[in-house]
Amino acid sequence: MIRRLFATIEPYVLMLLATVVIATLLPPRGVGVPIFDIAADTAIVALFFVHGAKLSRSALLAGARHWRLHAAILATSFVVFPLLGLAITGSGLPAPDLATGLLFLTLLPSTVQSSIAFTAIARGNVAAAVCSASLSNLLGIAVTPALAALLLPGTGGVNLSFGSVQAIVLQLLVPFAAGHLLRPWIGDWIAARKRLVTTLDRGSILLVVYTAFGAAVTEGLWSQVGAVELAELVGWCAALLAVVLVLTGLIARAMKLDPADAAVMRFCGSKKSLATGVPMAGVLFPPAQVGVVLLPVMVFHQLQLIACAFLARRLADAADATDAVRPVSVPVSPAARTLP
Repeated sequence: MIRRLFATIEPYVLMLLATVVIATLLPPRGVGVPIFDIAADTAIVALFFVHGAKLSRSALLAGARHWRLHAAILATSFVVFPLLGLAITGSGLPAPDLATGLLFLTLLPSTVQSSIAFTAIARGNVAAAVCSASLSNLLGIAVTPALAALLLPGTGGVNLSFGSVQAIVLQLLVPFAAGHLLRPWIGDWIAARKRLVTTLDRGSILLVVYTAFGAAVTEGLWSQVGAVELAELVGWCAALLAVVLVLTGLIARAMKLDPADAAVMRFCGSKKSLATGVPMAGVLFPPAQVGVVLLPVMVFHQLQLIACAFLARRLADAADATDAVRPVSVPVSPAARTLP
């Protein structure tokens, strides 16, 4: 099962890299620009609609009992991450827009699809992961723009207005709520078509990455970011991910979480959502700046997929080893208990 997961993750990482290359060589131009913009917006709306329809109320109710776990994950996503982002950007990055993008990255909510998938692979508490990841995304629709308005004006000129908030709500929250309300009628149909949902999930992200990155290329992205700056950005993103993975492990240990809940803490607390970040960046930042701002988000997204895949395998192996050495109790009949 784990090998099959790697077989699906690795091509997806390669597809993201290929999308960046294609957007660099063949960005949308002319009449193709509005067509791809509409297609990308439609894909994001469809993605959040499906996520809402997939959200089980029973899973939410079962996972909601772990309120301490969810509070710790939300604090990591919206407090610890931004503090780390401020510390990194305060140390100085070559390109100001990259610093803005790295800080914007730390303000995003957790992922939904991959957080739940990695938790399941690691033998974790899937119900709690569903609850935590969904709650992070719902709160992120309001919290991320608020944090951006608070922390980013001096570094990137974020544009937070009533129109931008309305666009975020209409593109993310409304389809999510509509999908969840329609779950009694379409939930089973969507649950039976996992391959279709996976294709929509990954395809929509690839489409919005191509559209946003292509627009940045036409605005001169690679004249602003050179090889040295890109290598430095990868190093910062890798360091940020490593620190958060260590911190989430320490938090789980300090809270004395069992292995199943600790896996939720590690995966939901360390992830950042590209699917949420792309449309938000398009609303909050000027078009010429969006591509550079999203570059850290895309780099971090690929690093977290690779790192969390290996971590999920290690946690699954550890869980299997624990189950293998755990003594099995054999029921004893009442008659046998009377024997001397």
